Amino acid sequence: MAQEESDRKKFFKRIRNRHDEEPEEMSFVGHLEALRWHIMRSVIAWLVAAISIFVFIDWVYDNIILAPASENFVTYGALCRFSHWLHIGDSLCMPPVKIKFLVTEVNGTFTSALSIAMIGGIIVAFPYLFWELWRFVKPALSVKEKKYARGSIFWVSLCFFTGAAFGYFLLAPFTFNFLASFTLGKSGAIQYQPSINDYVDTLNNLILGCGIAFELPILAYVLGKIGIISSSFLKRYRKFAFVVILIVAAIITPSPDWTSQTIVAIPLLLLYEISVMIVKRVDKKKEKEEREWS
Repeated sequence: MAQEESDRKKFFKRIRNRHDEEPEEMSFVGHLEALRWHIMRSVIAWLVAAISIFVFIDWVYDNIILAPASENFVTYGALCRFSHWLHIGDSLCMPPVKIKFLVTEVNGTFTSALSIAMIGGIIVAFPYLFWELWRFVKPALSVKEKKYARGSIFWVSLCFFTGAAFGYFLLAPFTFNFLASFTLGKSGAIQYQPSINDYVDTLNNLILGCGIAFELPILAYVLGKIGIISSSFLKRYRKFAFVVILIVAAIITPSPDWTSQTIVAIPLLLLYEISVMIVKRVDKKKEKEEREWS
Protein backbone atom coordinates (compact mmCIF):
# COMPACT_ATOMS: atom_id res chain seq x y z
CA MET A 1 0.00 0.00 0.00
CA ALA A 2 2.79 2.39 0.93
CA GLN A 3 4.65 1.47 -2.24
CA GLU A 4 1.58 2.24 -4.39
CA GLU A 5 1.20 5.62 -2.67
CA SER A 6 4.85 6.44 -3.35
CA ASP A 7 4.59 5.39 -7.01
CA ARG A 8 1.46 7.48 -7.46
CA LYS A 9 3.20 10.57 -6.05
CA LYS A 10 6.17 10.07 -8.35
CA PHE A 11 3.83 9.70 -11.34
CA PHE A 12 1.97 12.95 -10.63
CA LYS A 13 5.25 14.73 -9.91
CA ARG A 14 6.57 13.74 -13.36
CA ILE A 15 3.34 15.03 -14.94
CA ARG A 16 3.65 18.37 -13.13
CA ASN A 17 7.30 18.75 -14.14
CA ARG A 18 6.49 18.02 -17.76
CA HIS A 19 3.62 20.52 -17.65
CA ASP A 20 5.94 23.21 -16.26
CA GLU A 21 8.56 22.57 -18.94
CA GLU A 22 6.09 22.38 -21.85
CA PRO A 23 3.14 24.67 -21.16
CA GLU A 24 0.11 24.31 -23.36
CA GLU A 25 -0.27 26.79 -26.18
CA MET A 26 -2.48 29.72 -25.18
CA SER A 27 -5.70 30.15 -27.13
CA PHE A 28 -6.60 33.31 -29.06
CA VAL A 29 -8.98 34.37 -26.31
CA GLY A 30 -6.22 33.79 -23.77
CA HIS A 31 -3.90 36.07 -25.75
CA LEU A 32 -6.56 38.77 -25.85
CA GLU A 33 -7.09 38.46 -22.09
CA ALA A 34 -3.34 38.75 -21.46
CA LEU A 35 -3.12 41.74 -23.81
CA ARG A 36 -6.02 43.41 -22.02
CA TRP A 37 -4.24 43.22 -18.66
CA HIS A 38 -0.96 44.48 -20.14
CA ILE A 39 -2.80 47.45 -21.65
CA MET A 40 -4.64 48.17 -18.41
CA ARG A 41 -1.44 48.18 -16.36
CA SER A 42 0.25 50.40 -18.95
CA VAL A 43 -2.65 52.87 -18.93
CA ILE A 44 -2.60 52.97 -15.13
CA ALA A 45 1.15 53.69 -15.10
CA TRP A 46 0.71 56.40 -17.73
CA LEU A 47 -2.19 57.98 -15.81
CA VAL A 48 -0.21 58.00 -12.56
CA ALA A 49 2.69 59.78 -14.29
CA ALA A 50 0.37 62.21 -16.12
CA ILE A 51 -1.61 63.09 -12.97
CA SER A 52 1.63 63.64 -11.03
CA ILE A 53 2.82 66.07 -13.70
CA PHE A 54 -0.55 67.83 -13.78
CA VAL A 55 -0.46 68.31 -9.99
CA PHE A 56 2.89 70.13 -10.32
CA ILE A 57 2.03 71.73 -13.68
CA ASP A 58 3.05 75.25 -12.59
CA TRP A 59 6.58 74.13 -11.70
CA VAL A 60 6.84 71.95 -14.82
CA TYR A 61 5.63 74.80 -17.04
CA ASP A 62 7.98 77.44 -15.58
CA ASN A 63 11.13 75.31 -15.23
CA ILE A 64 10.86 72.74 -18.06
CA ILE A 65 8.42 73.81 -20.77
CA LEU A 66 9.38 77.48 -21.02
CA ALA A 67 13.10 76.88 -20.45
CA PRO A 68 14.13 76.40 -24.16
CA ALA A 69 12.42 79.72 -24.99
CA SER A 70 14.25 81.55 -22.21
CA GLU A 71 17.46 83.50 -22.71
CA ASN A 72 18.83 81.90 -19.52
CA PHE A 73 18.51 78.33 -20.84
CA VAL A 74 21.63 76.27 -20.11
CA THR A 75 22.20 75.35 -23.77
CA TYR A 76 22.79 78.95 -24.92
CA GLY A 77 25.62 79.57 -22.48
CA ALA A 78 27.13 76.11 -22.96
CA LEU A 79 27.23 76.40 -26.77
CA CYS A 80 28.73 79.89 -26.58
CA ARG A 81 31.47 78.73 -24.20
CA PHE A 82 32.10 75.71 -26.43
CA SER A 83 32.40 78.01 -29.45
CA HIS A 84 35.01 80.14 -27.68
CA TRP A 85 36.86 76.98 -26.56
CA LEU A 86 37.09 75.90 -30.22
CA HIS A 87 38.44 79.38 -31.08
CA ILE A 88 35.73 80.00 -33.67
CA GLY A 89 34.39 83.16 -32.09
CA ASP A 90 30.64 83.49 -31.65
CA SER A 91 29.71 81.01 -34.40
CA LEU A 92 27.66 78.87 -32.00
CA CYS A 93 26.39 81.73 -29.85
CA MET A 94 22.68 82.30 -30.40
CA PRO A 95 20.99 85.62 -29.66
CA PRO A 96 18.67 85.70 -26.64
CA VAL A 97 15.18 84.44 -27.36
CA LYS A 98 12.25 86.65 -26.40
CA ILE A 99 8.90 85.11 -27.24
CA LYS A 100 5.56 86.49 -26.13
CA PHE A 101 2.90 83.80 -26.18
CA LEU A 102 -0.76 84.29 -26.97
CA VAL A 103 -3.83 82.39 -25.82
CA THR A 104 -6.41 82.54 -28.59
CA GLU A 105 -8.88 80.02 -27.16
CA VAL A 106 -11.00 80.09 -24.02
CA ASN A 107 -9.63 76.73 -22.87
CA GLY A 108 -6.16 77.30 -24.32
CA THR A 109 -4.21 77.17 -21.07
CA PHE A 110 -6.12 74.12 -19.81
CA THR A 111 -5.62 72.13 -23.02
CA SER A 112 -1.92 73.04 -22.96
CA ALA A 113 -1.65 71.72 -19.41
CA LEU A 114 -3.38 68.49 -20.45
CA SER A 115 -1.04 68.08 -23.42
CA ILE A 116 2.00 68.62 -21.22
CA ALA A 117 0.74 66.08 -18.68
CA MET A 118 -0.18 63.42 -21.25
CA ILE A 119 3.04 63.62 -23.29
CA GLY A 120 5.11 63.96 -20.16
CA GLY A 121 3.40 60.88 -18.74
CA ILE A 122 4.45 58.87 -21.79
CA ILE A 123 8.05 60.04 -21.46
CA VAL A 124 8.28 59.36 -17.72
CA ALA A 125 6.55 55.97 -17.90
CA PHE A 126 8.30 54.84 -21.11
CA PRO A 127 10.50 52.14 -19.49
CA TYR A 128 7.49 50.56 -17.79
CA LEU A 129 5.38 50.78 -20.96
CA PHE A 130 8.07 49.00 -22.95
CA TRP A 131 8.47 46.44 -20.16
CA GLU A 132 4.77 45.57 -20.41
CA LEU A 133 5.14 45.21 -24.19
CA TRP A 134 8.14 42.96 -23.63
CA ARG A 135 6.22 40.79 -21.16
CA PHE A 136 3.48 40.29 -23.74
CA VAL A 137 5.87 39.38 -26.58
CA LYS A 138 8.33 37.31 -24.52
CA PRO A 139 6.30 34.02 -24.34
CA ALA A 140 6.23 33.86 -28.16
CA LEU A 141 10.04 34.03 -28.45
CA SER A 142 12.38 31.08 -28.62
CA VAL A 143 15.20 30.56 -26.15
CA LYS A 144 17.72 31.95 -28.66
CA GLU A 145 15.56 35.01 -29.35
CA LYS A 146 15.21 35.67 -25.63
CA LYS A 147 18.98 35.48 -25.33
CA TYR A 148 19.41 38.02 -28.14
CA ALA A 149 16.87 40.33 -26.51
CA ARG A 150 18.60 40.31 -23.13
CA GLY A 151 18.93 43.86 -21.80
CA SER A 152 16.56 45.23 -24.45
CA ILE A 153 14.54 47.24 -21.92
CA PHE A 154 17.65 49.07 -20.76
CA TRP A 155 18.97 49.81 -24.26
CA VAL A 156 15.62 50.86 -25.71
CA SER A 157 15.00 53.18 -22.75
CA LEU A 158 18.54 54.58 -22.92
CA CYS A 159 18.19 55.38 -26.64
CA PHE A 160 14.78 56.97 -26.08
CA PHE A 161 15.87 59.21 -23.20
CA THR A 162 19.09 60.16 -25.02
CA GLY A 163 17.04 61.22 -28.03
CA ALA A 164 14.55 63.09 -25.86
CA ALA A 165 17.39 64.96 -24.16
CA PHE A 166 18.93 65.77 -27.54
CA GLY A 167 15.62 67.17 -28.77
CA TYR A 168 15.03 69.19 -25.61
CA PHE A 169 18.51 70.58 -24.95
CA LEU A 170 19.73 71.06 -28.53
CA LEU A 171 17.05 70.93 -31.22
CA ALA A 172 14.44 72.91 -29.29
CA PRO A 173 16.70 75.94 -28.62
CA PHE A 174 17.91 75.94 -32.23
CA THR A 175 14.36 75.65 -33.55
CA PHE A 176 12.79 78.34 -31.39
CA ASN A 177 15.73 80.67 -31.86
CA PHE A 178 15.54 80.32 -35.62
CA LEU A 179 11.75 80.75 -35.78
CA ALA A 180 11.79 83.74 -33.44
CA SER A 181 14.49 85.52 -35.48
CA PHE A 182 12.96 84.68 -38.87
CA THR A 183 11.08 87.62 -40.38
CA LEU A 184 8.81 87.92 -43.41
CA GLY A 185 9.09 91.19 -45.30
CA LYS A 186 10.95 94.34 -44.30
CA SER A 187 8.06 96.45 -43.08
CA GLY A 188 8.11 94.96 -39.58
CA ALA A 189 4.35 94.70 -39.60
CA ILE A 190 4.46 91.02 -38.63
CA GLN A 191 5.15 90.30 -34.98
CA TYR A 192 6.16 86.84 -33.81
CA GLN A 193 3.63 85.88 -31.12
CA PRO A 194 2.86 82.15 -31.31
CA SER A 195 0.03 80.59 -29.36
CA ILE A 196 0.97 78.60 -26.28
CA ASN A 197 -0.70 75.50 -27.75
CA ASP A 198 1.47 75.72 -30.87
CA TYR A 199 4.62 76.11 -28.77
CA VAL A 200 3.78 73.13 -26.53
CA ASP A 201 2.89 70.93 -29.53
CA THR A 202 6.16 71.83 -31.27
CA LEU A 203 8.20 71.06 -28.15
CA ASN A 204 6.38 67.75 -27.63
CA ASN A 205 6.96 66.77 -31.26
CA LEU A 206 10.68 67.58 -31.01
CA ILE A 207 11.15 65.54 -27.84
CA LEU A 208 9.10 62.53 -28.93
CA GLY A 209 10.42 62.68 -32.48
CA CYS A 210 14.05 62.65 -31.36
CA GLY A 211 13.31 59.94 -28.80
CA ILE A 212 11.90 57.73 -31.56
CA ALA A 213 14.66 58.69 -34.04
CA PHE A 214 17.33 57.58 -31.56
CA GLU A 215 15.83 54.10 -31.64
CA LEU A 216 17.49 53.70 -35.06
CA PRO A 217 20.26 51.37 -33.76
CA ILE A 218 17.66 49.13 -32.10
CA LEU A 219 15.54 49.10 -35.26
CA ALA A 220 18.62 48.30 -37.35
CA TYR A 221 19.45 45.38 -35.04
CA VAL A 222 15.95 43.93 -35.34
CA LEU A 223 15.81 44.38 -39.13
CA GLY A 224 19.27 42.85 -39.42
CA LYS A 225 18.26 39.83 -37.35
CA ILE A 226 15.24 39.08 -39.53
CA GLY A 227 17.23 39.64 -42.72
CA ILE A 228 15.56 42.74 -44.16
CA ILE A 229 18.75 44.85 -44.17
CA SER A 230 22.44 44.07 -44.10
CA SER A 231 25.61 46.02 -43.37
CA SER A 232 26.46 46.09 -47.08
CA PHE A 233 23.05 47.66 -47.79
CA LEU A 234 23.62 50.40 -45.20
CA LYS A 235 27.14 51.04 -46.48
CA ARG A 236 25.93 51.22 -50.09
CA TYR A 237 23.36 53.92 -49.24
CA ARG A 238 25.54 55.71 -46.69
CA LYS A 239 26.25 58.71 -48.93
CA PHE A 240 22.52 59.26 -49.54
CA ALA A 241 21.82 59.03 -45.81
CA PHE A 242 24.56 61.56 -45.08
CA VAL A 243 23.13 64.02 -47.61
CA VAL A 244 19.67 63.75 -46.03
CA ILE A 245 21.14 64.25 -42.55
CA LEU A 246 23.08 67.34 -43.65
CA ILE A 247 19.99 68.83 -45.29
CA VAL A 248 18.00 68.32 -42.09
CA ALA A 249 20.81 69.91 -40.05
CA ALA A 250 20.92 72.90 -42.43
CA ILE A 251 17.17 73.43 -42.03
CA ILE A 252 17.28 73.20 -38.25
CA THR A 253 20.25 75.44 -37.49
CA PRO A 254 19.57 79.19 -37.09
CA SER A 255 22.60 80.38 -39.05
CA PRO A 256 24.08 79.21 -42.37
CA ASP A 257 27.65 78.61 -41.09
CA TRP A 258 29.02 75.08 -41.27
CA THR A 259 30.01 74.84 -37.59
CA SER A 260 26.47 74.99 -36.20
CA GLN A 261 25.22 72.59 -38.87
CA THR A 262 27.98 70.15 -37.97
CA ILE A 263 27.10 70.24 -34.27
CA VAL A 264 23.53 69.22 -35.09
CA ALA A 265 24.47 66.64 -37.74
CA ILE A 266 27.12 64.80 -35.69
CA PRO A 267 24.70 62.85 -33.41
CA LEU A 268 22.57 61.79 -36.38
CA LEU A 269 25.64 60.64 -38.32
CA LEU A 270 26.89 58.73 -35.28
CA LEU A 271 23.53 56.97 -35.00
CA TYR A 272 23.80 55.80 -38.59
CA GLU A 273 27.36 54.56 -38.12
CA ILE A 274 26.40 52.77 -34.91
CA SER A 275 23.58 51.08 -36.82
CA VAL A 276 26.06 49.95 -39.50
CA MET A 277 28.36 48.42 -36.86
CA ILE A 278 25.47 46.67 -35.10
CA VAL A 279 24.15 45.14 -38.33
CA LYS A 280 27.69 44.09 -39.28
CA ARG A 281 28.00 42.13 -36.05
CA VAL A 282 24.61 40.54 -36.71
CA ASP A 283 25.76 39.50 -40.20
CA LYS A 284 28.93 37.92 -38.79
CA LYS A 285 26.94 35.91 -36.26
CA LYS A 286 24.61 34.71 -39.00
CA GLU A 287 27.53 33.61 -41.16
CA LYS A 288 29.09 31.76 -38.24
CA GLU A 289 25.84 29.96 -37.45
CA GLU A 290 25.41 28.98 -41.11
CA ARG A 291 28.95 27.53 -41.23
CA GLU A 292 28.33 25.55 -38.05
CA TRP A 293 25.03 24.27 -39.39
CA SER A 294 26.51 23.20 -42.73
